[in-house]
Amino acid sequence: MNALKRSSQVAYKRWKDRNISFVTPQTDDKSVLTVHEEQPGIDEPSDEGVHTIQEQVDLEDSKNRSSGISETFTVEEAVEAIGFGSFQWKLSMLTGVAWMADAMEMMLLSIATPQLRCDWRLSSWRVAFITAIVFIGMMISSSLWGNISDKYGRKVCLILCMMWTLHYGLLSAFAPVYSWILILRGLVGFGLGGAPQSVTLYTEFLPVKSRGISIILLGVFWALGAVFEVLLAMVVMPTLGWKWLLAFSTFPLVVFAASCCWLPESARFDVLRGREDKALDTLKYIAAVNGSSVPTGRLIVNTQTERGRIKDLFLPEYRKTTLLVWFIWFCNAFSYYGLVLLTTEMFQAGSPCSGSGNSNSEPRCSLECNDLTFPDYLDLLWTTLAEFPGILVTLWMIDRIGRRKSMAICFVLFSVSILPLYACTQRTVLIVFIFIARACITGGWQVAYVYTPEIFPTATRAIGIGTGSGMARVGALITPFIAQVLLKSSVYLTLSVYLICCLLGAVASWFLPMETTGRSLQESTQSTMEQKNMERPHDSETTSN
Repeated sequence: MNALKRSSQVAYKRWKDRNISFVTPQTDDKSVLTVHEEQPGIDEPSDEGVHTIQEQVDLEDSKNRSSGISETFTVEEAVEAIGFGSFQWKLSMLTGVAWMADAMEMMLLSIATPQLRCDWRLSSWRVAFITAIVFIGMMISSSLWGNISDKYGRKVCLILCMMWTLHYGLLSAFAPVYSWILILRGLVGFGLGGAPQSVTLYTEFLPVKSRGISIILLGVFWALGAVFEVLLAMVVMPTLGWKWLLAFSTFPLVVFAASCCWLPESARFDVLRGREDKALDTLKYIAAVNGSSVPTGRLIVNTQTERGRIKDLFLPEYRKTTLLVWFIWFCNAFSYYGLVLLTTEMFQAGSPCSGSGNSNSEPRCSLECNDLTFPDYLDLLWTTLAEFPGILVTLWMIDRIGRRKSMAICFVLFSVSILPLYACTQRTVLIVFIFIARACITGGWQVAYVYTPEIFPTATRAIGIGTGSGMARVGALITPFIAQVLLKSSVYLTLSVYLICCLLGAVASWFLPMETTGRSLQESTQSTMEQKNMERPHDSETTSN
């Protein structure tokens, strides 16, 4: 009987080895047994042991599901699970410093150029070209920095452009002649073209609920940088001159250079590049800083090798959005910088209703030298403070009514606010309406900074912001010819140009194809197209019901 029992066991073992194979896939840290079996015959032994193994696997899966543990998770799910905490506050400070540096370099143009006119006896068009060369540098480089950010990383791009700006910003303080200041300030503008990529990096670490408010709050750093530049000029310019002002204005860039070693790379970018291990390490680090945890399971990798291509912005799914977003950025910059120039020109001309025949509209001498006085600095300070109310109002409405409606309302309110400029009213009333107009256009531009990174996927997010910023610089280049040149011919025609431009901007905002409030950030162009294809049947069902 014992020999018969041993023979039966050997035969069963041979049958089991021939018909059952165990495979261990590399999908998790634990080995999962997958059983492939053939149908046993009538006289074949029972496969009770096989069912026991499968039951153990099923039991383990059911335990995982009941305990809330998912087998896989995306970066979006991880960011939502980690939440907003200490890490995001630190990142806000660091990206905010980059915004302060950008604002100070831009505000510097309206403060240093009057003294440059006096020191080097420059004509008006040469002074204007110092400002124009900075915008030209930004226009040329914005798309390039966006391409670098999408291909090589947000951290690499931001550090490189900030170090570039710091280097040439300091060299500008030693410019001996006019030609050198043009070259060096143009190179500074080239570096500043990458400053909007700080928004790209910042956006990709924010949960959905806090994304809009957090990006809008970056505008506070812009306003603080402009205010700090005016206060710095009030102290430095009367005593040390414009060279020291240029040197001291690089202080935020020095702070950024000293702190950028802490800056992490975007986990979304690492996943898109196929580096899931680095992305997971970054997410675990953020979770540790915030005192939270990363979801259990394996991080899903959605790799896309072709990134940062401008032609991807014109795929059928994005073509209309891209063109409308570009036009909105153009209108924002055209109107914002136009209002700044228009305010100074109209007040220097005397009456706001002065026509083409008013002699006060023409400068008395192209080489006229007037240093800024203390009241002039106070006027600049009050004008800059007008941006804070715009940011506060935008904070209130961006999540309540959505991104598209917020931009449309800001454009409409800007148009309404400049209507009193057509009438001969008191200077105080004009200042009030100009402040309201500047607050509105500032708020609208901040919403554009929120909407643009949300509408484009990670593969083209940086190039989307970069090209939008480039279109904004086109508007900044054109607006002096309207606010300064056309104004000499007709005040009413000049105001009408800005009025019509912002009304068209409102229409463009209203007809944007998609609202991004509460929407998850998309990772690749393929995933976005797949999501849209999945959403279409659902939409059609909803319509039919």
